[in-house]
Amino acid sequence: MRRTAAVALTLSLATSVVTTGALTPGAATAQGSPAASPRDVMFVGNNWAGTATVVDARTHRTVRTLDMIPDRAERMTEILTHPDKLAFYLAIQQGVGEGHDQYTDDMFTTHDGRLVAVSRPSFADVVGIDLASGAIVWRFPMQGYRADHMGVSPDGQRLLVSDSTANKVHELDILTGAKLREFASGDTPHENNYTRDGERIFHASIGTVYTPVDRTELGTAYDTAKGERVFQIVRNSDMQIESRWDMGKELAEVGYPDMSSAVRPMAVAPDERFVYLQVSFFHGFVEFDTQAPDADPTQTYDGEPAVGAVRRVVPLPDRTFGMLREQYVLDSAHHGLAIDEAGTTLCAAGTMSDYAAIVDRESLRATIVDVGAKPYWATNGAVGDECWVSVSGEDKVVVIDYSSGRTIATVPVGDHPQRVRAGFVARDVLRSWGR
Repeated sequence: MRRTAAVALTLSLATSVVTTGALTPGAATAQGSPAASPRDVMFVGNNWAGTATVVDARTHRTVRTLDMIPDRAERMTEILTHPDKLAFYLAIQQGVGEGHDQYTDDMFTTHDGRLVAVSRPSFADVVGIDLASGAIVWRFPMQGYRADHMGVSPDGQRLLVSDSTANKVHELDILTGAKLREFASGDTPHENNYTRDGERIFHASIGTVYTPVDRTELGTAYDTAKGERVFQIVRNSDMQIESRWDMGKELAEVGYPDMSSAVRPMAVAPDERFVYLQVSFFHGFVEFDTQAPDADPTQTYDGEPAVGAVRRVVPLPDRTFGMLREQYVLDSAHHGLAIDEAGTTLCAAGTMSDYAAIVDRESLRATIVDVGAKPYWATNGAVGDECWVSVSGEDKVVVIDYSSGRTIATVPVGDHPQRVRAGFVARDVLRSWGR
């Protein structure tokens, strides 16, 4: 359920307290020379449990469950002795966490399969964990009070992490946790995606999704409460913003007024011109052409005629049966979107409607797959033509075949799975696990 107005007020007041997170680098992970290529796996972040379930990408069998919070006692001592941190910890627990702590949000492994980096919202940090020993080898605290979605560069060396309350994204060295650079975002930075060549970053901020002001008819009060929500493209060479859009305004220009500006998960097409966007409260997604002339010829960006235009708005079934907007989990009608490697088919998690949709990109025909309560993420499988969908309300991951739209596996995992990522585990690490 959504947080109460009192909890929202607690978080709003806490944002006025600003501290600077100190970098605490640890030892770099030993790389070694693996005897064979690492195994392709699925990493499932069990957010409320503070664990990650490792699943074989081919057999869909569980390999191991990892502890993502081995330093819990130390972190809680730190939180309990700092009133500002405690205020945010409780606000996250009661609001964003739906009454639970948020311990495991996003995670990426190194390409050699020896380390996993994980963002931990309740602890406002990112840590690097050695897969063989389970020990934390580095820790990077946020400048703000909550860590969120991440992104990893194509070469697997750099990590992006959204610093939710500092309105910026940090770039880290994945091996050491050392901060390299940063770029500015809107309110509550969220999703991060590198292009395949690593030259650009597609990023979005979602605003204050925890407020109780969810109706556009409230006008100025709605906009003020939700904050600045932007979709932007960032140049990796200098971390400068190359393009920036208010998606609510872009939608209004083509005849869709009163839609949210908050871009949720996105899927970037292989040509990296078209991007598919989920927006708050909408059951479906938006097709956006980042290179088309803006629909409003008077618009400019950085002194030049603006580019970027909505091409199609794609509704999918609304199975909430009249549920109030205030009851949507963090404004998410849908939360989770992927596109297959060929760029022909999309996979959308229908969060509040308990399904996944496999959608033909050209015809927009959709196959609806009933997956269970509150699907929360969708991503491409590491092997084959698969979409992996976390089902947070039933503690499982459903594997769907893109071609047929059929479920091919259901994998039990831990408490409240959210982010699912393809990753690697080194062969000798697997042997140390007895696998």
